[in-house]
Amino acid sequence: MSSLLEDPTLERHFKGHRDTITSIDFNSNMKQLATGSMDSCVMIWNLKPQMRAYRFVGHKDAVLSIQFSPSGHLVASASRDKTVRLWVPSVKGESTVLKAHTGTIRSVQFSSDGQSLVTASDDKTIKVWTVHRQKFLFSLSQHINWVRCAKFSPDGRLIVSASDDKTIKIWDKATRECIHSFYEHGGFVNYVDFHPNGTCIAAAGTDNTVKVWDIRTNKLLQHYRVHSAVVNYLSFHPTGNYLITASNDSTLKILDLLEGKLLYTLHGHQLLETDFSDTGSTNLNKQRSHSSNILESEAKSVLPLNQPHLQEGIGIPSALASTLEHIVGQLDVLTQTVTILEQRLTLTEDKLRECLDNQQKS
Repeated sequence: MSSLLEDPTLERHFKGHRDTITSIDFNSNMKQLATGSMDSCVMIWNLKPQMRAYRFVGHKDAVLSIQFSPSGHLVASASRDKTVRLWVPSVKGESTVLKAHTGTIRSVQFSSDGQSLVTASDDKTIKVWTVHRQKFLFSLSQHINWVRCAKFSPDGRLIVSASDDKTIKIWDKATRECIHSFYEHGGFVNYVDFHPNGTCIAAAGTDNTVKVWDIRTNKLLQHYRVHSAVVNYLSFHPTGNYLITASNDSTLKILDLLEGKLLYTLHGHQLLETDFSDTGSTNLNKQRSHSSNILESEAKSVLPLNQPHLQEGIGIPSALASTLEHIVGQLDVLTQTVTILEQRLTLTEDKLRECLDNQQKS
């Protein structure tokens, strides 16, 4: 049975964007963090406290997706301005613009070898690009509504896409054919990604659910109803044993896929996106204060996914379950109260700092 070494705890706090943070990603070297925002900027945060953050300006509209290349030498950003930009994450902030989409681009991802990019757009297409030549290669176009997300499989042979047409499609990159469509989501599909071993996919939906499918048998493996609002984003732990999800219910959920159960609920956020780093820590965006938080939750086990669905309350007397549920509810209220106090303290500190700055200027 797997276990986490430590409970998630707040490690760092970043502040600098002027509007909602929409996307976040760790550099594989764990020295930098990239964020995209509705303020049209890309920011690169250096994890050493003494290092300054870089703000990159170039997009003409909101940045909706961002990712470091596997080597960490490039950052790709996708924008509502219908372009993708490739940035060098240094003080100069040089970028190259890629154009081919005719609508908002909602998702961008590097292949695991760093040679290709895949993008998803409101123009109903998925497009594949070459990174070295910085050229558009081909489109995949069987969706009949906006495409929210597209991801390469770990081996780069397949692409999965999620659309407002309420389908998830699996594509063969070599033949450019759709090899299967999943129609089981009760609402739109906001986000989808491959399990690290490439045999499963997980999807986040507007029906408040998270579903995990086996793409070899096309069977539903797990179905989580742990959020009370739209689920916007999810990320697998590198071992594949855990899944972190972000929802409009202002919580993050960490799911134990081996046991098929909810492991942690993290409060105090109005979330669009969250992500596990390559080493297994988690990074979150805190939309309300336009900041980023890093949580530590290392996992040891490398056992395969093995539970068919989420099972709640097995072997627990109803009276005890009710009492535990009440205690958890009270703890949730306490957590939210502490969060509000923390936010008010931050505002007070900001105002005090502003007063001191004004006094020094005068």
